[in-house]
Amino acid sequence: MRKKVRVIGAGLAGSEAAWQLAKAGFEVELFEMRPVVKTPAHTTDKFAELVCSNSFRSDDAQTNAVGLLHEEMRRLNSLIMECADESKVPAGGALAVDRNAFAGLVTQKLSFHPLITIRYEEVGLPNDDIPSIIATGPLTSPKMADALQQLTGDEHLHFFDAIAPIIFTDSINMEKAWYQSRYDKGDKFDYLNLSMNKEEYETFVQALLNGEKVAFKEWEKNTPYFEGCLPVEVMAERGLQTLAHGPMKPVGLTNPHTPGVKPYAVVQLRKENKVGTLMNMVGFQTKLTYGAQKEIFRTIPGLEHAEFARLGGIHRNTFICGPKVLDERLRLKASPNLILAGQISGCEGYVESAAMGLLAALLLAHPKKSLPPAETAIGAMLRHVTKGNPETYQPMNINFGLFPKLALNTKRPPKGADRKKLYTARALDALENWVKEAS
Repeated sequence: MRKKVRVIGAGLAGSEAAWQLAKAGFEVELFEMRPVVKTPAHTTDKFAELVCSNSFRSDDAQTNAVGLLHEEMRRLNSLIMECADESKVPAGGALAVDRNAFAGLVTQKLSFHPLITIRYEEVGLPNDDIPSIIATGPLTSPKMADALQQLTGDEHLHFFDAIAPIIFTDSINMEKAWYQSRYDKGDKFDYLNLSMNKEEYETFVQALLNGEKVAFKEWEKNTPYFEGCLPVEVMAERGLQTLAHGPMKPVGLTNPHTPGVKPYAVVQLRKENKVGTLMNMVGFQTKLTYGAQKEIFRTIPGLEHAEFARLGGIHRNTFICGPKVLDERLRLKASPNLILAGQISGCEGYVESAAMGLLAALLLAHPKKSLPPAETAIGAMLRHVTKGNPETYQPMNINFGLFPKLALNTKRPPKGADRKKLYTARALDALENWVKEAS
């Protein structure tokens, strides 16, 4: 007798999960509420509809983390990558697709699989009598959101994604930055500080006011800001000194590079991961365009050559705090037969969502199989979703800052593309060994 499983949501993650489970011999019930219940963003009734861009970003598997994730998924026989490759359009080094062709392929393959039964209906939290993968995405219906909120607790479900930029630590000018916690409380290496004088600060505030902003989408307009996570430019609009008395207050900090000179304002960067390869700009969630963010934030002393692992943003996005409510195999701790995948689990991006759907299915189908190595892109993404810092957790795209540090026996470690090639070679070797491992 075949095992049964439910998959709720036929977006990228849900479509991938349903396909993987059916290939593993499960009888799959795939639930999709469209077209019975529409969302403000989708325009078709096809599965895996791409709402924003048609790009899966870089396809470079040697020097780019998302390109590496593409390659790992191909080696794991991903439905999403198969359909993307079949429907791709010219896009230089990126993988871009014909949206209609791509969604049509995914829909066709799932619709004709003999072990997949499709149910077009809206559902809330299912009974935990059989395993269920919940992959309802950033526009999760109120019915499902209410059910998840009751199960996980109000404080663990988020409806507004306030994202501050994240910077690669090794791109910061340490001749201008210094490590120190405010009033020297806690571990000083948790925070990196960048000082401004009065003229630099006032010029910076004016740049924030003049910078190009991203408009809210129609369905986001009625979602209010939280006072605790206002965009940095909105704070600037409230008065010249608002930031200097808020996230950029200089109190409790002493710049060792300028002895005797008190900073007028300070930008604090907080460690985003344990190894300290990534730093989060504290209080810098923003609606500035990506181009404006790079231009304006690189005027901060010490960030002249900053490289961003993720740029900031604020948008409506339903997701749970994975490190608090999920176990290491993406199961809800409060109900282990319920598994979360895709953006609802707290990842960001098309490919990352599909990867978590693939992984959720593999871990469910092979309960004795070990977790993918942290050195792989899919393993690094899993650990961010389940083991990230719960106090500062935000959805994130895959990037090399999420990977374990390279073990290098050299006084002059390689940089740039050469360093990234070491990450990708290590990842693909680790993935190959994991795939060979008995389930």
